[in-house]
Amino acid sequence: MSFTFEDLKQIENKGLTVEQVNSQIELFKSGIPFTNIADAATIEKGVNGIISLNEESINDNTSYFDANKDKHSILKFVPASGAATRMFKFLYKFLKDYHPSKESLNSFINKNNLRDLALFIVGLEKFPFYQQVLDNLKQRNIDYYQLSDNDKALYFVNTMLNEDQLNFGNSPKGLLPFHKYKSHHISTAFEEHLYEAALYASVNNTAELHFTISEKHKDKFSEEFTRIEEQVEKDTGVSFNISFSYQHQSTDTIAVTFEDEPFRQEDGTILYRPSGHGALIKNLNQLDADVIFIKNIDNVVVKQYKEEMTKYKKVLAGILLKLQTKAFEYMHYLDKEKISEAEFTEIETFLVEEMSIKISREYHKYLDKYKIEYLREKLDRPIRVCGMVKNEGEPGGGPFWVKDEFGNQSLQIVESAQIDLNNKWQKDKLSNATHFNPVDLVCGVKNYKGEKYNLEDFVDHNAAFITNKTQNGKDLKALELPGLWNGSMAFWNTIFVEVPIITFNPVKTVNDLLKAPHQI
Repeated sequence: MSFTFEDLKQIENKGLTVEQVNSQIELFKSGIPFTNIADAATIEKGVNGIISLNEESINDNTSYFDANKDKHSILKFVPASGAATRMFKFLYKFLKDYHPSKESLNSFINKNNLRDLALFIVGLEKFPFYQQVLDNLKQRNIDYYQLSDNDKALYFVNTMLNEDQLNFGNSPKGLLPFHKYKSHHISTAFEEHLYEAALYASVNNTAELHFTISEKHKDKFSEEFTRIEEQVEKDTGVSFNISFSYQHQSTDTIAVTFEDEPFRQEDGTILYRPSGHGALIKNLNQLDADVIFIKNIDNVVVKQYKEEMTKYKKVLAGILLKLQTKAFEYMHYLDKEKISEAEFTEIETFLVEEMSIKISREYHKYLDKYKIEYLREKLDRPIRVCGMVKNEGEPGGGPFWVKDEFGNQSLQIVESAQIDLNNKWQKDKLSNATHFNPVDLVCGVKNYKGEKYNLEDFVDHNAAFITNKTQNGKDLKALELPGLWNGSMAFWNTIFVEVPIITFNPVKTVNDLLKAPHQI
């Protein structure tokens, strides 16, 4: 692809190279291969990929983590980028479509079968922002209680979303009112993550948290931390070190037309777009900690559920520390000039039975020196322990055994968009999935010498996504980088552990705030 001088300057200013941009265009042209799932990971007997917990293993792993955590640096990583617009999608549509002069609210809801809207209106007083909206109306001399039922809903939603009022839809999700306590205290998701981190991610009474945010929201997050810091530290006895980062411009990807030509904007410049949460592997790679917890910004609970949720965070971390200790021990074995047959067997058994790694059929034909190379290559990787929840119809990726082009199988988190749903065999494998991914990870990102891995060395660049978008009414194709917990961690060692549904409480729509884990 040939570029103009202005194009080359634009590429340079973004921190990209011509080679990178051309390789992105080639991906559009060639298409991205579907993931080949060999089977769903399950908790059935044998090496089927998901560890099932019992009371003994829960107690053992939480105790192990509590006894060893102060020997390690710990950090909590929270992707928190972007505005909360999608939370209020059905309410934006309501504002656009409803005309109280033409029909009653009940008629509008029933005619259009608007269950989301009906639930929102019924639950209105249970939302944490209810009083905030009423206060805003009062400041504008609008007596909410004197309005008709039709107008009440319209005024309430308009106050929530209007850019001149509370403007919730353009606010970062992490700073929206999420929970209301009996003390009348209103907490945000950002604040809940601090209370949560104090319970399992603090070392010597200090908790480190890192949030990836939109740069334009940096001041708002800093102001919120300043506002709540003293009270949270008083309540928890823990001090907090908070840091922020933004999605790097160098992770933006070129947009193309449906003819795979660079999509040009009205001023002639090429359009580049943020490349999805997969770009955050760069942010994660810049952090230095022995143990990193990863959890989405909207997956929080009110205080009475935090102890139960914390227990399973500690279980995952305890499993990580145990496996890492053994893996490091075996790496030291492999540094020796000669390894005994018993040591080979011990390492092989560990890989298969505890790390869920399927050893190549060719391995047992190798000479000892090649066996050592093979075992080193399998062990010398970052480790992630991922909580998996029983599938109850929630959207999201799931745990699968994936087969590469050489026939090797590994455990991966796979989104349905990565699977060829026109292939009956693949579709059947997808339907066998018993669990889904709640984004509940504990990661070990250092090797046995204490050196940090370069996490970008473990990305499967072919596990990207091509999506259709529009810009100013014109169709285009966009490229999203391999997802943070999908392709960006494809070559990590992966352990799946079944955890209960209480660990998964995302707020995808505003009505999710009416569910029990978000209510007092």
